[in-house]
Amino acid sequence: MRDVAHAAGVSTATVSRVLSNHPAISPGTRDRVLASVEALSYRPNGVARSLRSETTATIGLVVSNVANPFFAEVARAVEDAAAESGLSVVLGNADESSEREARYLDVMMEKRVDGLVLSPTSGDTRAVREVLSRRVPLVFLDRTLPMFDVPSVSTDPYTGIQELVQHLFDAGHQSAAVISGSKNTVPGRQRLDAFLHAARDKGIRVKREHVVAGGFQQEDGARGMRALLRRPRPLPSVVFVSNNLMTLGALLTLKDAGLTIPGDVAIASYDDSPWFEVLDPPVTAVAQPVRDLGRIAVDLITAVIRGERPESVSLPAHLIVRESSGGAR
Repeated sequence: MRDVAHAAGVSTATVSRVLSNHPAISPGTRDRVLASVEALSYRPNGVARSLRSETTATIGLVVSNVANPFFAEVARAVEDAAAESGLSVVLGNADESSEREARYLDVMMEKRVDGLVLSPTSGDTRAVREVLSRRVPLVFLDRTLPMFDVPSVSTDPYTGIQELVQHLFDAGHQSAAVISGSKNTVPGRQRLDAFLHAARDKGIRVKREHVVAGGFQQEDGARGMRALLRRPRPLPSVVFVSNNLMTLGALLTLKDAGLTIPGDVAIASYDDSPWFEVLDPPVTAVAQPVRDLGRIAVDLITAVIRGERPESVSLPAHLIVRESSGGAR
């Protein structure tokens, strides 16, 4: 900064005011300082600035699995909304590992992010307790930990799943199987409960042996479908899978087994995906409002950073009907 001030013929205080867009600087002085900044390739020391201001204009985002198209789109939505607020985003991918999640949270606190947006991987609360003990602003996204009084934005799956079950009933399905997500997560439990309750109300049979617990990875869907195929025949006429990556694993398993969709068994997924439309057949899905989730997460964390206590937000899911859930045979 001293070099820039010397080259521009001004004080270091004037350079500081120019770089912080202070209004009390003449256009000529501003242009001269900026020309010196460009000529000397000067970049402010962000660490020093953050120590002085106690802010970094940065938020941390830790998601469960960035390979999941849902979380990839959520991350993009968070980044876009943060940029509009003058914030940068540091992304961490927990890959459904609580240990990896804890490491990312620790690194981001070391980097002095102004706040954290977290999609927790499971019920392991130690890392979250550490974040809260350090008084780092925190917001939950998509998944929550009910034991903590932390603002959150998530999707209420019940309306979308009720729409799905009504569609399956209208298509003639009388029996169903479920490959559920992790029961250690709120979304995993909610999606399973919502489907079982809606199916019972419509008279669609879901036998206990046709409910297979998984995680949220592609291999969990493949493993779940292999388990269902080992059950005594006949298969239920439709399988509901609790997220898009598991749906991909289930579809590949059915293909390897030589079974057709929806001829031998129909498929429906929670979470839409861009590639669902181009598969043969296209996949019916309960879609979440992904862009809204990311935008609201940024609104919530900026409010918490300002010292406010915003209310949690729950958004409705909606059904997209495609050919994979066709009529029962």
